Amino acid sequence: MKTKSILFLALAAIGGALLWSSVFFVDEREKAIVFKFGEIVKSDIAPGLHFKIPFINNVQYFDSRVQTMDADPELYLTGEKKNLVVDSFVKWRIRDVHQYYTRLQGRQANARSRLSQRVNDSLRKEFGQRSVQEVISGDRTEIMDLVRLAMDEDAASLGIEIIDVRLKRVDLDPAISERVYDRMNAERERVAKELRAQGEEEAEKIRAEADRRRQIMLANAERDGQRLRGEGDASATEIYARAYRRDREFYNLYRSLNAYKQAFNSPDNLMVIDPTSDFFRYFKQSQAGSGN
Repeated sequence: MKTKSILFLALAAIGGALLWSSVFFVDEREKAIVFKFGEIVKSDIAPGLHFKIPFINNVQYFDSRVQTMDADPELYLTGEKKNLVVDSFVKWRIRDVHQYYTRLQGRQANARSRLSQRVNDSLRKEFGQRSVQEVISGDRTEIMDLVRLAMDEDAASLGIEIIDVRLKRVDLDPAISERVYDRMNAERERVAKELRAQGEEEAEKIRAEADRRRQIMLANAERDGQRLRGEGDASATEIYARAYRRDREFYNLYRSLNAYKQAFNSPDNLMVIDPTSDFFRYFKQSQAGSGN
């Protein structure tokens, strides 16, 4: 009885192993190929549970999700013979797993290598037909669409579908960028010098105009001052003349008194003069008047 139980368990285990090796499951995120002694017998397998012949058929799985190939930055020559540094990436996935396996041995490394070469060729062709201004300003979307269509057509023979091609960065070559920066800097300096020169010229004009107006104002003021002084002197002379004509003796006395004030305004003043001169006339008259 014990021997029968062991035999039953052994047969059950063998049957379970055969059953397990005769089924396989394909996930929705995968594609599968069924081989028979290394030869492909079936590749268009829908997701779900499937059967195969144990020990004769074997199954190989491939990731059918969208893959990203991030290419290394490359130098591309434009139609103006100027180098641009372009950083791009490609979105792709398996379209025909049979062709993918037969053409690329089912290896992503082989697929990336082939796609990298084709994206470089396509970008080199498109950039070679355009100027730097066209690439940077307006044609990037058109370039990406054209490269994607060209790559999708070429990659169809590899069993690959190109989902998208994107340009992450398009820059001038560092050496060219430095020269462009220097040229832009020189241009800005030239414009700054020109503006400063214009400012200096305008400032000189303003200063010259201000000096001219100042000279005119000073000349007018001097003219008016001279006229007023002349009028004042004339008025004073007329007043003095009228006063002189009115009482000549008093006027002579007044003038002499002013002369005395000017001559004897300091104790240190010293005069050598004849006492009988007209300068001391009113001194004598004053003494004579006192005697009277």
